[in-house]
Amino acid sequence: MSDKKDGNGQSGQGNGTGNGTGNGQGTGTGSGIATKTRPKTKKPSLYKVLLLNDDYTPMEFVVLILERFFNKNRDQAVEIMLHVHRHGVGICGVFTFEVAETKVAQVIEFARRHQHPLQCTMEKE
Repeated sequence: MSDKKDGNGQSGQGNGTGNGTGNGQGTGTGSGIATKTRPKTKKPSLYKVLLLNDDYTPMEFVVLILERFFNKNRDQAVEIMLHVHRHGVGICGVFTFEVAETKVAQVIEFARRHQHPLQCTMEKE
């Protein structure tokens, strides 16, 4: 039975020729404590997707975008659209970086395809 723990020479038995950190004394009796380390994972950063007001994009088109790309119901979409209209900017949703980046690209592409200058951007929350 081997008392070797991690293959780098840190063992009670063996010759200590791993990476130079083993003691090579060979006196271990199997009484070491085995610990399992868990990698620390942190939550991904979140990003706000923002719509910016302009004087040309129809309000109904903004509502359509909010319903289609952000899964807002009609009342929520109208509320956000009015906020954008009154305050110049509004939050459509909060997402991980990749999702936010995709939503921004989808909105801009959809607006350009329909010949509207609507601007959509994202910022770290």
